[in-house]
Amino acid sequence: MGGAVSAGEDNDELIDNLKEAQYIRTELVEQAFRAIDRADYYLEEFKDNAYKDLAWKHGNIHLSAPCIYSEVMEALDLQPGLSFLNLGSGTGYLSSMVGLILGPFGVNHGVELHSDVIEYAKQKLDFFIKTSDSFDKFEFCEPSFVIGNCLEISPDCTQYDRVYCGAGVQKEHEDYMKNLLKVGGILVMPLEEKLTKITRTGPSAWETKKILAVSFAPLIQPNHADSGKSRLVHLPPVAVRSLQDLARIAIRGTIKKIIHQEAMGKAGTGLRSPPRFKRRRVRRRRMETIVFLDKEVFASRISNPSDDNNNSEDMEDERLEEEETKPSELKPDPPVNFLREKVLSLPLPDPLKYYLLYYREK
Repeated sequence: MGGAVSAGEDNDELIDNLKEAQYIRTELVEQAFRAIDRADYYLEEFKDNAYKDLAWKHGNIHLSAPCIYSEVMEALDLQPGLSFLNLGSGTGYLSSMVGLILGPFGVNHGVELHSDVIEYAKQKLDFFIKTSDSFDKFEFCEPSFVIGNCLEISPDCTQYDRVYCGAGVQKEHEDYMKNLLKVGGILVMPLEEKLTKITRTGPSAWETKKILAVSFAPLIQPNHADSGKSRLVHLPPVAVRSLQDLARIAIRGTIKKIIHQEAMGKAGTGLRSPPRFKRRRVRRRRMETIVFLDKEVFASRISNPSDDNNNSEDMEDERLEEEETKPSELKPDPPVNFLREKVLSLPLPDPLKYYLLYYREK
């Protein structure tokens, strides 16, 4: 499934296109998408396709199309402090975006069938925490992944505020999925070829909404041929934060407030903020879509009827933009990580500074 929006040249342009097409509609979801570069979750040799609105699969590694993840994130209606369960957590891309919204007091769990994919997800999570400047703009709810079949979750597991399943759910498993939810919780899953949002409004009451047509590979059924017994999946315990963690969260939060107050103070003195570099105008291109046939993915293009009519208009707009931007060919400076600079300037022992910065490399 994919091809709802045109390809971007980078992560920000992809997000611009998703916003323009109304797949991303809220600020929280937009911030999460911009904070994590989709290309970081691709193998190096496939990164050229990272900003296309297409699903990607290589062996057991799989990413859904950006338009699908956008609809999922919006439908989940995420808020800080909620608990989230990702069934078929895969690369951890979605779980990490969710963790940026849940904040330090949320719960972020994932169940994945393949051990090699869990290792891949842990590597990508570690890379994000250690190297991304976006990390310091948020207080993160780090995902925890466990291996197993999500249809074999222990019946005594805790229930969650939000649940997402990243594989097609058969009708006979609908009630099983619903029972993972707390009252008031939201479940999003592909059900009968439709991305479906189910809200638990009471102990035995539900509201169901079909979001859009999708094509997902079905859930893999448990195989008990070897032992004849079910292999129950035990989800991670809901751990209480240590005093060290609570102190780090509080100190980082205080420093961020100070940085914000200082920035507001400078703005109040009449100092001009750094110029914003104009982003390239998003033009509608021919739409890309994919077709699933016998578990293989084929990409094709669908011409936009308005392409020919708008071509001359787009060329004129591009020419005008080039004239506007010619005087300043310089690229914008990389964003400053003010939190990191402030922590490093504090009169504290180096080990404490590094702890406050999560031992990050940048």
